[in-house]
Amino acid sequence: MRHRSASSLGLALVVSSSTPLILLNEQLVVKAASGSFCRSFSVDCNSVVGRELFELGEGEWDIPQLRSLLTATAAGNAAIDAYEMDLKRAGSPTRHLVIHAHVLDHEEDEAPRLAVAVTDVTEALQARRAHDALVQEKQVLLQELNHRVANSLQIIASVLMQRVRIAQSEETRTHLREAHHRVMSVATLQRQLASSATGDVALRPYFADLCASIGASMIPDPELLCLSVEADDSVTTADRSVSMGLIVTELVINSLKHAYPAEAKGRIKIGFHSNGDAWTLTVADDGVGIDGGHESGKSGLGTGIVNALAAQLGATVEVTNAEPGCLVSIVHRETAAATVP
Repeated sequence: MRHRSASSLGLALVVSSSTPLILLNEQLVVKAASGSFCRSFSVDCNSVVGRELFELGEGEWDIPQLRSLLTATAAGNAAIDAYEMDLKRAGSPTRHLVIHAHVLDHEEDEAPRLAVAVTDVTEALQARRAHDALVQEKQVLLQELNHRVANSLQIIASVLMQRVRIAQSEETRTHLREAHHRVMSVATLQRQLASSATGDVALRPYFADLCASIGASMIPDPELLCLSVEADDSVTTADRSVSMGLIVTELVINSLKHAYPAEAKGRIKIGFHSNGDAWTLTVADDGVGIDGGHESGKSGLGTGIVNALAAQLGATVEVTNAEPGCLVSIVHRETAAATVP
């Protein structure tokens, strides 16, 4: 009596299930099917019981691999977890299904029953494919945009250098050279970000590449002046890396312009270190220092740019007379609602 009650309960659970579910015996004959299964796959609930699963519909369930898996599962030799298959029926769109099948617990003298759950993931799969296609399209467009931006920056840089050569005033030439250096630094930042495969940017190689670009365009004799980077393994988001890169560019240009008299030797060090949510970006030179005419901390375009970018990052600017030289620190302190660099 207990066996019949347990069997009846299993049948009742399958029939009343709101998900597509069927109950098979060890010969893979349908013993019960939920109304959801019948509706989802256009099967007559009144005639489904007593038929093999593979006879249902127009034979679309008769798939050799599915038959093998269900046979092995019914024999207790396997279990089906998330088996994916395409259900093809004449005159209907192909449906992508995920199958789960397990033998229900039963007494030794009781015939085994196989519960098979069927999930139609066609719409989800189509949505995923559409999303992937959209992402691919956006990547192509972004690559094209990066290419055009790079070309435009190179054109602007070339025009600025042409203006430098024909300018009559030394002051005008100086301003044009500064503009050229800024454009080239932005071009370097753009190139580095365009080559980044992810949204995160490793800061040590990022600053190293940036300094190499600045040095190549602004340091005529690397034996006299050089740039170096001392940074930990911190990474940051692309938008933050742009602000940091522009800060480094402005501070390095400022040191190269004002910290070293003609033929003076020196080294400009770029540093970055983080501790939790706090971080410090530094640019230090060993030049004349603030008392000797260094422009850091004084009003000007470069200083205004650095202060504005630091404010965007939620950081403060600290200028110190390093004796010798000048140290500029961009400091982001840890806060309760912390922002990761």
